[in-house]
Amino acid sequence: MIRVLVCDDQALIRTGFATIIDAQPDMTVAGECGDGVTAVRLARELQPDVVVMDVRMPGLTGIEATARLAGAGVARPVKVLVVTTFNLDEYVYESLRAGASGFLLKDAPPAQLLHGIRTVAGGAALLAPEVTRELVGRYAARIRPAAGAPDDVPLSARELEVLCLIANGLSNSEIAAALVISHETVKTYVSRILTKLDLRDRVQAVVYAYRRGLVT
Repeated sequence: MIRVLVCDDQALIRTGFATIIDAQPDMTVAGECGDGVTAVRLARELQPDVVVMDVRMPGLTGIEATARLAGAGVARPVKVLVVTTFNLDEYVYESLRAGASGFLLKDAPPAQLLHGIRTVAGGAALLAPEVTRELVGRYAARIRPAAGAPDDVPLSARELEVLCLIANGLSNSEIAAALVISHETVKTYVSRILTKLDLRDRVQAVVYAYRRGLVT
């Protein structure tokens, strides 16, 4: 059962999301709230599988709340799916940098919201590889300056090659074709990379690669 915390300052939207989620046989609403401070408190108390987080909320924005729940250095990060009315690249980028695992618009159909929750709960990122490449590439100048050099990356030569292909927006199937290896082998490499670098998903792997200057 996927336990979901719904955070949105508009009661009508919050209730709508909760109704859709509770109607699913594999989901349940663990809690609801309308501001960022309460979102952080409830997420820590309830430990939901996924937090559905609005961007614009009083007290603490959804992006700030996401950073406190899933950002770098958080001991027990929570999976966050950001859902907002505003289709702004800046919001998408800032949400992902804060640690969100996915980003959806509120006008998406219910089926897409449910798919997003299941995707994030399963440990995957809710952004297509080409979208990830476009977003991170656009803001690469901001995130590239960071401590550490490419030779500090604790990966084998092949793992490093796979990481760079991920960062360039290739899917697992495309990586398999490029390296002439099986799809399952690629999945194994991706899993090892995430484990070794202590990253949650492919989005974080892309950001890591740009920050270390492995891709430009």
